[in-house]
Amino acid sequence: QVQLVESGGRLVQAGGSLRLSCAASGRTFSSYGMGWFRQAPGKEREFVGAISWSGSGTYYADSVKGRFTISRDNAKNTAYLQMNSLKPEDTAVYYCAAEERTSAQAMGVMYARGYVMDYWGKGTLVTVSS
Repeated sequence: QVQLVESGGRLVQAGGSLRLSCAASGRTFSSYGMGWFRQAPGKEREFVGAISWSGSGTYYADSVKGRFTISRDNAKNTAYLQMNSLKPEDTAVYYCAAEERTSAQAMGVMYARGYVMDYWGKGTLVTVSS
């Protein structure tokens, strides 16, 4: 079992920056690919980006590419989502998820094909005001 807890969500103005954290406990954090997802009001949950379990690769949705950066600190069992140049349409509940020994791109492709990652956090709300 892996337990995931997101934090860092808050109200921010458009154009601002925010960093979300995903703290993991349980099994070996370094063995898991970590993904970030979001769900806006009235919309389906969507893939934002991911980082490979090896930490060597990242993969992003087109909507956030160039603005968001995912990283991980295995010593702290934490993954991060750095969000810059935020837009009102980035408003959503943001979730992190873990999948064992999975690359970043594989997480995105798997999710697009309907696969649900094994472990999820409860989410943190990000609100971007215009």
